[in-house]
Amino acid sequence: MNEFNFDNNIYNTIRKNIKKYRKEKNMTSVKLAEAVDLSHEFIRQIESEKIAYNFSVETLYKISVVLDVTLDMLITKQNG
Repeated sequence: MNEFNFDNNIYNTIRKNIKKYRKEKNMTSVKLAEAVDLSHEFIRQIESEKIAYNFSVETLYKISVVLDVTLDMLITKQNG
């Protein structure tokens, strides 16, 4: 049987990556929210460690397009 190495905290990985790439683009969460047609509060919740959140694949896709990164980049756990 195959052994799989699942990221047991994928939402945390995605949250950190969205925030990282947004900051690399010198983009505020307000601008990201406007670009993907979501509320600023929703983007803040996605990036927050303290709030349980859930978002669609479509939302993740739109964020990746606006940040000019691949979906893989958003779901890949960073070292450190």
